[in-house]
Amino acid sequence: MAFLAGLKLKELTDDHAVVLMRYKYLNKNPFGSIYFACLSMAGELASGMLAASIAFKSNPEISMLVVGVTFKFTKKAVGIITFECNQGKEIYQTIQKSIDTGEGQAIEALTVARDEKGDVVSEFFINWSFKVKV
Repeated sequence: MAFLAGLKLKELTDDHAVVLMRYKYLNKNPFGSIYFACLSMAGELASGMLAASIAFKSNPEISMLVVGVTFKFTKKAVGIITFECNQGKEIYQTIQKSIDTGEGQAIEALTVARDEKGDVVSEFFINWSFKVKV
């Protein structure tokens, strides 16, 4: 689905992830902007790739799951939209706490989406849960 919507992972480090989406035929809505479900997918992908890259490096293995989503749309999304999540350190600490305690832990990760002018078009608050695999 991400491929069809035109999502591209631009950058991934231990601290942040950046995903790009271009307004195009397969992700547009009848109102002349990117469909909200495609925007939401990109918002989840930015925080999810960051979380998955940290969880993948963890020992023991960690399972992760979205347990809640909240979003705000503030402007029409047209052109190239950049989705950025900068919470790598907080996600790492949450995963480490799950490893240390043996209990599930959750974090609300923020992904901010900006248009080519730098204006915020939407914000995604993705609640991720992490737990040590048994």
